[in-house]
Amino acid sequence: MMPAETLTHAEMTQEKAQAAAWFRQLRDEITAAFEGLEDSHTQGPFAELEPGRFEVSETRRAAADGSDAGGGLMSVMRGGRVFEKVGVNISEVYGTLGEKAQNAMAARKGLPGMKEDPRFWASGISLVAHMRNPHAPAVHMNTRMFWTPHAWWFGGGSDLNPCLEYAEDTAHFHATQQKYLDPHGTDIYPRLKEWADEYFYIPHRNRARGVGGIFMDDHNTGDWAADFALTQDIGRAFLPAYLPLVEKRRSQPFEATDKDTQLVHRGLYAEYNLVYDRGTKFGLETGHDANAVLMSLPPMAKWV
Repeated sequence: MMPAETLTHAEMTQEKAQAAAWFRQLRDEITAAFEGLEDSHTQGPFAELEPGRFEVSETRRAAADGSDAGGGLMSVMRGGRVFEKVGVNISEVYGTLGEKAQNAMAARKGLPGMKEDPRFWASGISLVAHMRNPHAPAVHMNTRMFWTPHAWWFGGGSDLNPCLEYAEDTAHFHATQQKYLDPHGTDIYPRLKEWADEYFYIPHRNRARGVGGIFMDDHNTGDWAADFALTQDIGRAFLPAYLPLVEKRRSQPFEATDKDTQLVHRGLYAEYNLVYDRGTKFGLETGHDANAVLMSLPPMAKWV
């Protein structure tokens, strides 16, 4: 983590605005692409349904004293032809970190002065898709920027969560991500892939929640523009990595046993997000809209 004095100006006003605008642009591209998938699904299971559309609502975060502390947009599609539930949220929040968040962040990131000046700003995009057809993989993606007076950093990634695995789908997902990351250094994709394998692991089940992807946190080389460019390419890789898999699998016939396998796998996903996911914990601890924070949970799941 690079110290704050390496920044050209401590508040990073221009950089914050640039990052928040990019996350919103990415959100617009993804929601348009997903609604396009709904419109083009005219044959196969669920094609008789009305194409799904995103319902968009504002979320607000209030500080402890009731003052405005930012918010965002929650975009959720439910009951579509292709997506049973998908959320694409963006947020820009700010204020002061509470004692629990201060302690957790100071311990994990080794930041000095957190208690003396606990201000923060954060913006990002978060996406989780749960599919109608059990052959089509669920997916998660997020990218974010976080700032305190002591440091700034980027984080995020995307990972594939099929309940019925296809080796060729996994290979395409990973190869596309590597294609977008290699221009930033050929060491980056292997490192972020390994990080995802470690992060998206469920210790009490002794297994990964999916087939992996890429993940990073605390990313700060001291070159804001370069770090932001890497974060953008993580976001840009998402649609070409994921859309072809959905287009290939959305019309595939399936059995009742396949749907049962999907519901059990969703239970695994819910366990991870409620027990281990840092973003879920941070969002709830800092008072963000609970519905937006828990958007990642599937509409239906089961446990054996």
